[in-house]
Amino acid sequence: MAYTTADARQQLLDVLAGATDEIAHALAALGEAYELLDDHAGEILEAELFGPVQHAYGRAKRTHLEFADRYELPRHAFASQSAGLPSLGTKGFVEVAVAACARADGVLATLQDSMLPVDVGDADVRAGISEVRELLGGVRARARELLRTFGR
Repeated sequence: MAYTTADARQQLLDVLAGATDEIAHALAALGEAYELLDDHAGEILEAELFGPVQHAYGRAKRTHLEFADRYELPRHAFASQSAGLPSLGTKGFVEVAVAACARADGVLATLQDSMLPVDVGDADVRAGISEVRELLGGVRARARELLRTFGR
């Protein structure tokens, strides 16, 4: 079966949508964690984790939508994600967020390694994927440090 540029573009779009949904899941979990913290700890969580993950989500979503529009492909309907049960607690929600970010980063790394973004010839989508990965890159370490200081 012949593999067309249109097929490659749709595949890239689908993979990017899946990674973006993972980031949305991380945001939902961080939002729930924030609700369980006092104001000071919440501000730290927002600055160290929620802000960068929110920025990554916005960039991933924008990259997806602009790519879809450029090639007249259907846009993914991004929906709110469930964070999980409240009994997870702050640590559990942060761990859910870290795992979701790791899955999104892994999907995007595999996408970059596949050369699919190069094959479809779109520099903007390559730049968007790279930026999202940079934003997600420090989440695990920042979360570990944050959870360590929350335990004091």
